[in-house]
Amino acid sequence: MSERRSFVAMLAAAAMLAAAPAHAQGSGLTLMAASSLKNAMDEVNAAFSKSSGTAVTASYAASSALARQIEQGAQGDVFISADVDWMTYVADRKLIRPATRVDLLTNRLALVAPKDSKLKMRIGRNMPIAAALGTGRLAMAAADVPAGRYGKAALTSLGVWDGVQAKAAYGENVRAALAFVSRGEAPLGIVYDTDAMVEPMVRIVGLFPESSHPRIVYPAAALATATRPEVGVYLTFLKGPQAAAIFQKYGFKTLGRP
Repeated sequence: MSERRSFVAMLAAAAMLAAAPAHAQGSGLTLMAASSLKNAMDEVNAAFSKSSGTAVTASYAASSALARQIEQGAQGDVFISADVDWMTYVADRKLIRPATRVDLLTNRLALVAPKDSKLKMRIGRNMPIAAALGTGRLAMAAADVPAGRYGKAALTSLGVWDGVQAKAAYGENVRAALAFVSRGEAPLGIVYDTDAMVEPMVRIVGLFPESSHPRIVYPAAALATATRPEVGVYLTFLKGPQAAAIFQKYGFKTLGRP
């Protein structure tokens, strides 16, 4: 009889566990963020966890990939995109909580080379980038990834896209493009300057004029399925002074704050 009571108790416990909300079984929040944010966000998340006691698990990828994962039902609490377009993509599908959306950061676009490269080039109209590449490739993020869009827009604006388009080597995200250059597989690449700052095997040749491409903006928002009160606390932390200091340490500029 005691074995039967034990078995019934186990069934009841299993039923209660199955009926519990998914987040109740989790240990913290889930962040889905653009890959260029990894180093900064890892430190921001550690600071938030220390101050709040709430752990944050981060998933980093191209904003386009994350937006499509969210569209397909991926579970998470907060999404940070590297451009407005992919945040709007999920917003149009009613997959975020609109009232929580905020433009968090901005960035600069950089032309980078391997650390030991001696190449010098002024970034401007009709710059000799095709000649500098020679038979090499120009590492860029894929066309649907924000960094890839910004890069193509900048090169087009400066009148050199047609000359380098056939030489582009695309990575699935901006960190993949950075890796091509850091490993010496490409003599030049276009990434964010914050990426170059955390990769010791590359150097910045120059920064693209901000007028040559759409403004780089990182919007953040809670996902529509995120209902835990900690989500609001986390978003407030991301907009606060402690997070701002960390973002600035990694080269980002915060928006809407000093």
